[in-house]
Amino acid sequence: MASTLIALDLGTTSIKGAVLDLDARRIAHIERIPFPEPLGGLPDLFCEIDVAAVTRSTRQLIASLLAHASECGGLITCGQMGGLVLSDAQGQPQSNYISWRDQRLLMPHPSGDGSVWDHFERRLTANDWRELGHEVRPGLALSFLFWLRECAQLPSAPRGGASAPLIAASLPDFVLANLCGVHPATEITNAVGGVNVETRDWHRAVFAKLGLGYVSWSRLCDVRQVIGSVTIGGASIPCFAPVGDHQAALTGAFVAPGELSLNISTGSQASLLTEHLTLGDYQTRPFFDGQFLNTITHIPAGRALNVLVRLLTELSEAQHLPLADVWPTIARAVDETPDTDLGLDLAFFPSPVGSRGSITNIHEGNLTVGHVFRSAFQAMAKAYRTCALRLSPDETWQRIVFSGSLSQNLPTLRDMIARQFTCHSRLCTASEDTLLGLLVLALVATGRAPTVQAAMAAIRQES
Repeated sequence: MASTLIALDLGTTSIKGAVLDLDARRIAHIERIPFPEPLGGLPDLFCEIDVAAVTRSTRQLIASLLAHASECGGLITCGQMGGLVLSDAQGQPQSNYISWRDQRLLMPHPSGDGSVWDHFERRLTANDWRELGHEVRPGLALSFLFWLRECAQLPSAPRGGASAPLIAASLPDFVLANLCGVHPATEITNAVGGVNVETRDWHRAVFAKLGLGYVSWSRLCDVRQVIGSVTIGGASIPCFAPVGDHQAALTGAFVAPGELSLNISTGSQASLLTEHLTLGDYQTRPFFDGQFLNTITHIPAGRALNVLVRLLTELSEAQHLPLADVWPTIARAVDETPDTDLGLDLAFFPSPVGSRGSITNIHEGNLTVGHVFRSAFQAMAKAYRTCALRLSPDETWQRIVFSGSLSQNLPTLRDMIARQFTCHSRLCTASEDTLLGLLVLALVATGRAPTVQAAMAAIRQES
């Protein structure tokens, strides 16, 4: 049995790879390369990336990692769950990668009646939203397909019963399909926004309602399934079905049923694992071992805090005097400010807690770094409490699991959040929780562990 696997995370700012030592159950080597920049010259609200450049970079990273991976037994991958690449059945691109950051759905509809997003929403019923796990928003593959169709940029349905010429794929689905020369395939955790969470299959009734019934989708697979092989440097490497990056990260945090996960980084989510499907005023995503993940995403965190950092460093940047890492200074200023009467709403972008931020009750004594960021941390703490109660009004969790870079690097923020709750908490100290999650999944994919929970227990025992 092969002793190593290669793990890949196709993130937004970098493509990250690691060599997984399966015998020692550890991450043996990590490398990163920059993710290609969005293409220039596109209309406002568009965000597209040359998908061929992503594939070339991925192949380059795999080749580099192979030098550190003896007896490589396969490739396990996660990546951006939103966005869209159009592919043919041999994994050849028929479009750029339309990023989840693209906001073209907010553009006017060709009819002149509202936005394209308005028309998308009108086509779906409350039951459709429920069956899609409330994963309905402008940055997902289904919404981009609708935009292409409404704006006459998607080929028409084939005639005479011919097979569909196009396949809708997420970025990791496409990259693996292209490297292997196969029909795109994906693990169900990576199929956010198109799967009926009740049937755990593509929601073809919704596709038909949107006029997209003729478009094919990635083949749904289990994480244990090999979808093809990529040949690099004379080595033929089996590729397992790509998984969702959010679920991989929580797997790396060893989240278990009964634990409230607060993942706090540039983006942020509050999540609860459930053994059975329980739909509500939150998103529901398939998880591993037949479980489900009830989650609330886009909670203001690092992205919102960076708005404040940009304001405070704008003058020094304009004078070409860039500051070094400002976060230790910010953390110290917050610690030296035990209380504040400054009011700050961090909802600087659409979020579960609002869409317009503000700073209020300013006076001479409180417009300082310490007051501003203490108030921001207080707003974050209250937001996590609000979102947790949406997930479970009865507070069914027994413990909080903190993960993500802000949780690890800002203990004062973590303490302020913990005081909003009455239960114990633990901190995931792994700096690479997503890659650690892929290590857990690699043990399952290669048959070394029967379930994800068993693989988590095995790695925790080793560490």
